Amino acid sequence: MSAKEIRIDENLISTALEKSARVDSVRVEEVLAKASELKGLNDEDIAVLMNISDPVLMGKLFDTAKEAKDTIYGRRLVIFAPLYISNLCANECSYCAFRASNPDVHRRALRQEEIAQEVSMLEKQGHKRILMVAGESYPQEGFDYVLNSIDTIYGVREGKGEIRRVNVNIAPLTDDEFKRLKERNIGTYQVFQETYHRDTYKKVHIKGKKTDYDWRITSLDRAMEAGINDVGIGVLYGLYDWRYETLAMMQHIRHLEDAYGVGPHTISVPRMEPAIGSDLASHPPQPIDDVTFRKLVAIIRLAVPYTGIIMSTRETANIRRETFALGVSQISAGSRTNPGGYSEGEKQDDTFAQFQLGDHRELDEVIRDVAGMGYIPSFCTGCYRLGRTGQDFMDLAKPGAIKAHCAPNALSTFMEYLIDYASPETRAIGEKAIEDELADMAPAIRERSQTMLDKIRSGERDVYV
Repeated sequence: MSAKEIRIDENLISTALEKSARVDSVRVEEVLAKASELKGLNDEDIAVLMNISDPVLMGKLFDTAKEAKDTIYGRRLVIFAPLYISNLCANECSYCAFRASNPDVHRRALRQEEIAQEVSMLEKQGHKRILMVAGESYPQEGFDYVLNSIDTIYGVREGKGEIRRVNVNIAPLTDDEFKRLKERNIGTYQVFQETYHRDTYKKVHIKGKKTDYDWRITSLDRAMEAGINDVGIGVLYGLYDWRYETLAMMQHIRHLEDAYGVGPHTISVPRMEPAIGSDLASHPPQPIDDVTFRKLVAIIRLAVPYTGIIMSTRETANIRRETFALGVSQISAGSRTNPGGYSEGEKQDDTFAQFQLGDHRELDEVIRDVAGMGYIPSFCTGCYRLGRTGQDFMDLAKPGAIKAHCAPNALSTFMEYLIDYASPETRAIGEKAIEDELADMAPAIRERSQTMLDKIRSGERDVYV
């Protein structure tokens, strides 16, 4: 099978689920012991954990996931904001408000000056990392619209603010388009399969380029071959059985590892949320409840321990808090999913938005909450800019060496935020979190971190290692 041929083996998934249908506590303990070695899990191991329902075993699963997350990522939580530049779309996806025939959505593609205005607002809040999002249809200039938008984002300077890394979530591209995207110095390229179940995929993708299952699933191969070695994947949970989707996603991950030597940099776990003009979004065919959702996050953390897990503002503040300890390492904050949403009002206008949000808090409140829980909000982009991506990142992450870079960078960027943007209350809570983190660091990393923090306090910015 060539790099651009991916077959999800449904028989393997069925066999794994059948073999683990009866949960044996001894077997669960064996899998958790294996997971604690941080070398990943196979399909049968994952299926065993999926069938846990006993509260005691669930607690052990959560504890093991917390240990794995703390070992690899520590208390860091990377912060970013999505920037929707357009809700134009030629696809007919029955779960999405942006679908082409939806009369309830007001269509808009931001002009470059409007994109700059949005970025300015995000920089005033303190954001340093943006996920640029667009529907699968562009204004008259076509794909150049995407490239020009990236240039615009990088070019905005608002006071001390700047966007240091643009990640993108856009439709699958051709080989040549991926090469052009790579030249724009992006970070991670995201594209979600939505559902790996072919029959379900066909039912919910009715018209447009997105109807081509194989074109979509091979998009990360084309990105990798174009030199974009940081990619992000995900499933839209609720369309089909979450167990099938997760095991199928693991097959996709193994394909990338086998073909390119490295799997995805991030995994997103969005659940279906209500979307204007979509009855399916309000009534998911196979909804996933909160307990199962927490279990899912913990399982993914143990199955692919070195991959970042992203939790968006689709989820409520409470669910987001509960998943931090289970494996989540990146969160969006202060999000709007409607083009122009940051500069044109405090409340999201759902007639322009892709879906309804669960967490409506602004960035400062999220930062205060996160720091109050003992986590370190990180705006770091150092790895991208120093070439620690793809296989190079994994080579540092697997032995735990990446902490020597990520921990000081997290504190440095957090201190920048506290000095330049935070409210007095948030700054006080944040500085205490930094002091607590310094106290727990190994001496060499603490010394490096303290030196970088002193530079930030003295007025330097963008200090990273």
